[in-house]
Amino acid sequence: MASQDPIENLQTLIRCPSVTPAEGGALSALQSMLEPLGFAVSRIIATDANTPDIENLYARIGSEGPHLMFAGHTDVVPPGAESDWSHPPFAAEIADGMLYGRGAVDMKGGIACFVAAVARVIARKGQPEGSISLLITGDEEGPAINGTIKLLEWAAAKGERWDACLVGEPTNPDQLGDMIKIGRRGSLSGTITVQGVQGHAAYPHLADNPVRGIIRLTEALMHPPFDHGTDNFQPSNLEVTSIDVGNPATNVIPAKATARFNIRFNDTWTAESLQAEIERRLAKAAADTTLRPGREPVRYELAWAERPSHVFLTRDDALIGSLSQAVEAVTGSTPKLSTTGGTSDARFIKDYCPVVEFGLVGQTMHMVDERVAVADLETLTRIYETFIENWFAHAGR
Repeated sequence: MASQDPIENLQTLIRCPSVTPAEGGALSALQSMLEPLGFAVSRIIATDANTPDIENLYARIGSEGPHLMFAGHTDVVPPGAESDWSHPPFAAEIADGMLYGRGAVDMKGGIACFVAAVARVIARKGQPEGSISLLITGDEEGPAINGTIKLLEWAAAKGERWDACLVGEPTNPDQLGDMIKIGRRGSLSGTITVQGVQGHAAYPHLADNPVRGIIRLTEALMHPPFDHGTDNFQPSNLEVTSIDVGNPATNVIPAKATARFNIRFNDTWTAESLQAEIERRLAKAAADTTLRPGREPVRYELAWAERPSHVFLTRDDALIGSLSQAVEAVTGSTPKLSTTGGTSDARFIKDYCPVVEFGLVGQTMHMVDERVAVADLETLTRIYETFIENWFAHAGR
């Protein structure tokens, strides 16, 4: 049964070794917490070609609006060598005020606190005047194909509609109350392949070195800057993450060179307009023969990664205000409204309802000895409890 104590809830969840794609008992544990509170729980297995089947959970209490969703994931990354941990990664041991375990902050801790907060609200006031749902995936740390996307589609096809969503990812850089995520930059990746002609390094006129071409093309991607940022987002940033020719010999000109890149972009761009700008830059750079005097334009291919992440910004004052007020009331800190960091499942949820993110301090996520301060679990539970009451008070007007 769900406990009003987030520590107890979190220890139960951590002791389930739910390394992606394994359910590991975590969703069953969560179901056993939610059903005694009155939640109707569904377990959905999503499938797709060439990717593991994933079990997900959707739970709802209430049948009318307004409808608040909490979203998260019970899957975790592998712990690595367990001998490197000072406490076993799935034992959920407490030492010196810290609770250790894989998923403690990313993000079983957020789920444990939200369940405790809902249990407290129900114990004190009864069921909410509206609906609360939990949309929990087992695929966030994996390819994210059979998780939140499929679960949202399944729920929407059944007629589920949401007015707002809180994602419990760890958003705070240093201490609880630091930061609420109100949007995310987009993410776009691609691979450039430059074709050359293999040959002897002493006879360059008989070969065509693709390294010269790849240097020119990647330089064009990194300069000039794509933009200088906007009111809500930092400047778009492209990183070349790999350049490879697969050539172990120092006296052989390679036959081809490959570069991979990723750009995190702001609301100056859409994925489509950014692709067009990158293609324009590459075409212009390919014609530049500065590094290849007397040669034809660089011969290259550009392949885009599937499913780019789109930039978004939440502007729902009731949602942001209810959460900000709850954070300030409990911690005394005014949280920064931020769009920094990587991507999360909020990028899928934003197509269905306004979404914000707030959870634990993320300093140890994915690390050996991932851990959370026991005191932070109580503080986050109180924040979530206050937020639930605030949001329903605003939404019911």
